[in-house]
Amino acid sequence: MTSTLVFNSQSDSFEEWQALLAPRLPGVQICRDEAVTDPASVHYALTWKPAPGYFAQYPNLKLLVNLGAGVDSLVARDDLPSIPITRISDPDMGRMMASYVLFAVLRYARDIPAFERAQREGRWHYLHPRVPASIRVGVLGLGELGAYAAAELVRQGFDVRGWSRSAKQLDGVRCVNGLEQLDDFLASSDILVVMLPLTPATRGLLNAERLARLPVGSCFINVSRGAVVDQTALTAALSSGQIAEATLDVFDREPLPPGDPLWALDNVLITPHMASVAIAASAAEQVAANIQRLKRGEPLHNLIDPARGY
Repeated sequence: MTSTLVFNSQSDSFEEWQALLAPRLPGVQICRDEAVTDPASVHYALTWKPAPGYFAQYPNLKLLVNLGAGVDSLVARDDLPSIPITRISDPDMGRMMASYVLFAVLRYARDIPAFERAQREGRWHYLHPRVPASIRVGVLGLGELGAYAAAELVRQGFDVRGWSRSAKQLDGVRCVNGLEQLDDFLASSDILVVMLPLTPATRGLLNAERLARLPVGSCFINVSRGAVVDQTALTAALSSGQIAEATLDVFDREPLPPGDPLWALDNVLITPHMASVAIAASAAEQVAANIQRLKRGEPLHNLIDPARGY
């Protein structure tokens, strides 16, 4: 029987992925859903946030490859058979995420929003640059992407602190772990970078009480998932000045609705969930290699644990 890999993503180029995977997967048909002629032949799926019920149409699915690092949209589904799920683990994704985080941190470390406001008002406004070592940057979540971003911030000379659920050790980073350490970690973060996966344990983790632990006038950056944060409480903290500035790439509803009050806040920079995306040119090899490993009965790389959510 011919094996088929089905592609489903509104954010990625099918043509690019097909061109890169076809030479690496001889004998595997690569197509979009509408081109599938025999649903029983679909053994592999390469997807990003497919619609509810999507997987029910493919009874012989053997492997799901998630087009990204975050898998929260997959682990609670009722249409997904008990099959291996892998994620993209790509150095280019890590670099892309680290560059976004560095941009956002530097923007606050160099007081760029103050200069942007002064320019709009036609006002010459001088603020003396701060030494990076005097700025405490907290990285909340030290997984693969979080650790990469923390290392880049260390390289820039910031006072970098990291929090994770379990113990981690990273060069140049003051690492703490466990919920009992979270409040003190937040209180010592002049700039907080949220890089946690969305799991049952992290959903709503940054509620109003925890956001209030941040130093008054702190800056907030979220590149993980919107539901990790109580968005209403965050909006209130930004409106009151408890949190001075925010860069938000993720939200509890996406796209962010036009009437959401975050749009009207001039101390918020909004980007459309693009801090890091899967790069086909560098990730296609690992996708194809995992499919070949599955055929040979070998262990797969970058497996996720549905029970943990990452």
